[in-house]
Amino acid sequence: MLSTAVIFGVRCLLVLLFLPFSALDKLLNFDAAVGQAALAIRARPLAMAAIVVGLGIEVLMSLAVLTGVFDRLAALILALYCIVTALLWKQFWKVADFRLRGPSQGRELFWDFWKNLALAGGFLVLALGTNAAAARSFWHDPFSSTHPYAASAAAQEPR
Repeated sequence: MLSTAVIFGVRCLLVLLFLPFSALDKLLNFDAAVGQAALAIRARPLAMAAIVVGLGIEVLMSLAVLTGVFDRLAALILALYCIVTALLWKQFWKVADFRLRGPSQGRELFWDFWKNLALAGGFLVLALGTNAAAARSFWHDPFSSTHPYAASAAAQEPR
């Protein structure tokens, strides 16, 4: 039982940014989210569609990671989502005030950019595994599951 709780807790930490926080923020502040998206996607209807797609990714893929249903593919999608959002909305290299000391929006975006990429790395480990055989297994069957709770349930079965 403890191992199931630990695995679930780790997966909660991995998706915590998206579900509930970012998803809820998109719902409660939809117009502001569309406004932010419009900075990278000029056409407002496309920016709105991007927010709706992002909301769907955050909710559905997070639930897949938590439940273990298609969790490897969901983790890959979340990794790509983290990379795309970093490249579109964390463009520290475009901000004129990048400084190492003192207030600097550029430096804040710099750290947000790298946090997005680090989170993508965590999702890629979940999707692809920790060795070449696991990665080949994923590419062979991307809809497979890691069965995160199976091992602990099997250990609890009477013999």
